[in-house]
Amino acid sequence: MTELSPAAKAILEAYDNSPWEYDTGDLTACAAVLRAVADQVVPKEWPTIEDYNEYEQGFAAAHIKHRSQILAIAEELEAQ
Repeated sequence: MTELSPAAKAILEAYDNSPWEYDTGDLTACAAVLRAVADQVVPKEWPTIEDYNEYEQGFAAAHIKHRSQILAIAEELEAQ
């Protein structure tokens, strides 16, 4: 078996460490998957909008918005 990526490891770790007694393991796992997806779509170290030319700024803003929306869903799942 090959070595797992850091994102895959984080997902499995979140699932393994979820509070099973409260039956939230699936929610925790889903939230971890969404966080990994957000990091793949728009890394945390994404440049600021000002680092792009005027044409690219719209695309960068959309990517940042999508990351925020994905992370909001993860937070909603974790709050359950």
